[in-house]
Amino acid sequence: MIIAHLMASPFFGGPERQMLGLARHLPAASSSVFLTFAEHGKCQAFLDEVRKHGFEGRALEHNTPHVRAAAREVAGHLRRVKADILTCSGYKPDLIGWLAARQAGIPVLAVAHGWTAATLKVRFYETVDRLILRWMDVVVCVSQAQAERVRNAKVPENKIIVIRNAIAAEAFAEPDPAYGGLLRGYFTRPPKRIVGAAGRLSPEKGFDQLVEAAALVLRQDPDVGSVHFGDGPLREAISWQIAASGLGERFILAGFRPDVGQFLPHLDLMVLPSFTEGLPVVLLEAYAAGVPCVATAVGGTPEVIEDGKTGYLVPSGDPPALARRIGAIFRDEPTRLAMSRHGQQRIRDHFTFAAQSARYQSLFDSLLKGDVAPIRRQRPLRQFGQ
Repeated sequence: MIIAHLMASPFFGGPERQMLGLARHLPAASSSVFLTFAEHGKCQAFLDEVRKHGFEGRALEHNTPHVRAAAREVAGHLRRVKADILTCSGYKPDLIGWLAARQAGIPVLAVAHGWTAATLKVRFYETVDRLILRWMDVVVCVSQAQAERVRNAKVPENKIIVIRNAIAAEAFAEPDPAYGGLLRGYFTRPPKRIVGAAGRLSPEKGFDQLVEAAALVLRQDPDVGSVHFGDGPLREAISWQIAASGLGERFILAGFRPDVGQFLPHLDLMVLPSFTEGLPVVLLEAYAAGVPCVATAVGGTPEVIEDGKTGYLVPSGDPPALARRIGAIFRDEPTRLAMSRHGQQRIRDHFTFAAQSARYQSLFDSLLKGDVAPIRRQRPLRQFGQ
């Protein structure tokens, strides 16, 4: 079985890690090929990772708004590699991938990682995506919360399947102590406790809320520092906010790091202040690294965090609540350590690539047989407020 994956990859982010991780854990009888829009050359980081693991990776020559040409190009690759199934991740791959798969005469599925509504342009394309999803053979949702959004977009129930994101926990088994030194080196005066955050600096991620919360925490505990990994359009605004809040030496914008996972085991806490999420991989990585989490109860996040056991959930847009939970964890070291252990166990129980790849393989087998019903059910996880 040959699986083709169509991506739009300006960097090696969460969706890219998921689909590459899936490809690496599928049975040997299944092989994967990756196609990505060039994104002005920014796709190279993803293609390097794909090729490093022995998979074919191709940058496409055509892109939107040349939809027909792009679809013909993708269809040509599908025929060339004799692909059996096409998976699509994102609104642009969904549109062009659906057209290309129909031309090549193979089944096509969309992986709904989440919608951000980050800009007016993105909102327009995501509106188109909601329509395209109705025509897909299957829509894989990375969380129950995302599945509900897909239902609200009027995608037929018999096309919706939940297969949650996963993590390769073994990557965090032996932390590199050198990264602990690098992490502390970001600060002119290293703090005793470090709060970590990672993600694109864009409005839907809510990192301005974390800056507000960090200022409140610092008033109570001057030995807490924060570091954010990532970049984005709000970097300048966030930098100004950090300076205006008097956090210049206690809130570090470390920029984009492809090795951010190496830093995670050396954090004391991970915080995700988003306004919207699919199912955040950064929380899975933090738990695998033994780091408890505080995050907003949005999207699929409550399917990851067991409130009070592996971390805390707070309302979105509420910096004081975020600050209170950060402070509470740091004032109770035994609880923080217990949350760390419970988080690692939760990953082993629910979010492994072995389990995820088995469900995808069943889905692929069923798609080729024309029947996806056998793999539709998935046991729900405990969620916030339940």
